[in-house]
Amino acid sequence: MPMPHSKRQVVVTRKLPDPVETRMMELFDVRLNLADKPLSHDELAAVMRECEVLVPTVTDRIDGALIQQAGEALRLIASFGTGVDHIDLRAAKAQGITVTNTPGVLTEDTADMTMALILAVPRRIVDGSKLIATGHWTGWSPTGMLGHRIHGKRLGIVGMGRIGQAVARRAKGFGLSIHYHNRKRVHPDIEDELEATYWENLDQMVGRMDILSINCPHTPATYHLMNRRRIGLMQPLAYLVNTSRGEVIDESALIDALKERRIAGAGLDVYEHEPKVSEGLLSLDNVVLLPHMGSATVEGRQDMGDKVIVNIKSFVDGHTPPDRVIDTMF
Repeated sequence: MPMPHSKRQVVVTRKLPDPVETRMMELFDVRLNLADKPLSHDELAAVMRECEVLVPTVTDRIDGALIQQAGEALRLIASFGTGVDHIDLRAAKAQGITVTNTPGVLTEDTADMTMALILAVPRRIVDGSKLIATGHWTGWSPTGMLGHRIHGKRLGIVGMGRIGQAVARRAKGFGLSIHYHNRKRVHPDIEDELEATYWENLDQMVGRMDILSINCPHTPATYHLMNRRRIGLMQPLAYLVNTSRGEVIDESALIDALKERRIAGAGLDVYEHEPKVSEGLLSLDNVVLLPHMGSATVEGRQDMGDKVIVNIKSFVDGHTPPDRVIDTMF
């Protein structure tokens, strides 16, 4: 049913792009977070008791306890982001609260960053930049800054959804051989287009790849999917790249493998305990570490905001939001 009054009470938990906030102000009764300071658990609980629509981001943990304390007015959580692992979907459903996200708009941006890491780690791009910046470069030499060629190598993609397929298209252009593991095999036409080899058994694929790219969402089924045992299956000259969610990898096991040179290196844009980055990772010289910026483009953030607005507007007008999240575990 449509909400009863013309301007709906919307709380936005973080600073959004100016055009998005301006349009929200035109349509809704909005409380913005201009300081961009993350709300504490108690602050989230307070606003959830008052608002009709909550617009959180992936950094806000909307757990079952918060949802159970929410006021009767709260009927929509319109998340600014693709992943929904920060929201207790089961608790939301029990309370009659609809959850939406912003899928699809970040596919190309995240795939670009994945490809950048696939190039940066084997080719030691960050090491080279540091060498220049510190003034230690003495000129070209036949054995200076040697990395590894990616052309002709095998890329294993874990998660062949929109982003995984976009990564595969880029990687194919660089001459990589495409392999993938997915919960379900993709359509044969997609396999043919990408010249991709499907591996039903993840262990078998992991042990044969030169580069492994994590592109699956974080769910209970994928938590520590790359655990200590699976990391141990990787080849000594293999690289691991993750632009998905940090929880998919056992970070402690990865650090040990990198320290002991049981794998060649890693490129990470996400971490298991964000925003905390393990000291073990920071001390390594065979990793490239980025601050969760895979989707950080002006265009992408604008598109995300537009989707949030469409979801809210559809909901308050009494329609099913186009990006309503349905948890298949229910």
